[in-house]
Amino acid sequence: MSDFSFSKLTPDMILDALEGIDIWPDSGLLALNSYENRVYQFAADGRRYVVKFYRPERWSDAQIEEEHHFTQALLDAEIPVVAPLALGSESRTLHHFQGYRFCVFPSVGGRALEADQDEHLFQLGRQIGRLHMVGKATPFLHRPTLVSDAQLSDAMTTLQQCELIPSAMRLPFDTILQHVYQRLQSVDWQLGQSIRLHGDCHVGNLLWRDEQLTLVDLDDCRQGPAIQDLWMMLSGDRSAQLMQLDTLIDGYEEFAEFNPAELKLIEPLRAWRIIQYMAWLAKRWSDPAFPRNFSWFAEESYWERQVLALKEQLAALDDEPLRLQSGY
Repeated sequence: MSDFSFSKLTPDMILDALEGIDIWPDSGLLALNSYENRVYQFAADGRRYVVKFYRPERWSDAQIEEEHHFTQALLDAEIPVVAPLALGSESRTLHHFQGYRFCVFPSVGGRALEADQDEHLFQLGRQIGRLHMVGKATPFLHRPTLVSDAQLSDAMTTLQQCELIPSAMRLPFDTILQHVYQRLQSVDWQLGQSIRLHGDCHVGNLLWRDEQLTLVDLDDCRQGPAIQDLWMMLSGDRSAQLMQLDTLIDGYEEFAEFNPAELKLIEPLRAWRIIQYMAWLAKRWSDPAFPRNFSWFAEESYWERQVLALKEQLAALDDEPLRLQSGY
């Protein structure tokens, strides 16, 4: 099956897949905002559900099942998280239908975390600390690490071969990209303990409901340093980030010890995310959903901004790492 074969995923096929695990929708299918996978909300027996069809060939069954097992371990530890349901005659969370893999979640509502509120940041720090205590218990055996030489090399090759970059931007983009890549190659990514992570902990994957934070979408869970699940909450100038960091870590250390050596990884991880995002768009361009929703990716102005962003990030890699203001 092609990596971009979602065109075969018709509404009738989705309904047939659900009926095969004894789910009988009594509403239409509402497509939710997801580009990597295909995700739909529906109602059945007076309840709302979400079904996720995994992008073919991205993860193996073992990798998906590790995601599900990790999510269930968090739920068992009473950490608020949206976990896939065990359904069908075999009470499984991962199902197959005509070449596709899929799972079903309860549909939950809530409001977005407000990262400018200290109380929300403190509660997030507590939740991530609890998550990491579970994450430290056992490692992933099949899921990839957060950053590796192979991943860096693959992203570089993808961008160097990307035909969407305008010819006028090719030289300046390749030049600054190579400088950042060389710096990332020299980073000690093994600072601190490598643990199971959420992996993509940003505002869009956090819901404030029932006076607590609920974690959603562990599709990108990986093995890596604890700081990965914290740094994306930092924004603004250096002084603002220092205050946010202190608040997060104060909450975090109610449950888990934080290694301040990992603060050196914040700017390298930020640089890696910039490069990884561009490479992701380039790789997915043959999926019709991407040119339709990311048309700006082929515009010269976008690549001009990326050259500037990479220059700024290269400078940030030379800055003094953030330091906790209390306790260290």
